[in-house]
Amino acid sequence: MTVSFSKTGGGLAAAVLGAAFALQAGAVAAQSDSQQGLDRGQYVPSIWVDPDGCEHWVMDDGAEGFMTPHVTRQGIPVCREATVCALVRSDQFFATDSASISAEGRASLRDFFQSTDALAFIITGHTDSDASDAYNQRLSLARANTVADIARAEGAAVSEVRGLGERNPIASNATAEGKARNRRVEITCIK
Repeated sequence: MTVSFSKTGGGLAAAVLGAAFALQAGAVAAQSDSQQGLDRGQYVPSIWVDPDGCEHWVMDDGAEGFMTPHVTRQGIPVCREATVCALVRSDQFFATDSASISAEGRASLRDFFQSTDALAFIITGHTDSDASDAYNQRLSLARANTVADIARAEGAAVSEVRGLGERNPIASNATAEGKARNRRVEITCIK
């Protein structure tokens, strides 16, 4: 783009204003091309994906923390698909009352994180209703952190690690089978 300046006061202002409009039009075209996939990945805006999978434009590349939600023209937040893509059964991967994972479990998780195409992960630990609520909270978070550490070691982006303890059962805690199903670490993939 060529910008020419004139010696007259009005001409200089018009040239600067014209250059600003040309830059803005170029940025809008690049953004539009990027959203339609026309740039083949050459233009990548600064986007931060929150733990729920919703995008935020980062205004200053994150230096000062200025950002705004990425919304459609109708004002609807742009959120990526987030689904539970793996379930780590605690009884198979962890010893009782422990956040240490077996060597076989580590290998299995490494294979999983290497093979998935997710952009980021949310890792959530759960327990059954045995023991106190505080103990279950700590244990579920410790197990989720163990899985998150394996994910990070494989280069995966972990958006959030949560420990919910016994608060979100998927089966009844009245039976041994139900308790076994509730002892789990869920891996949510954000795509």
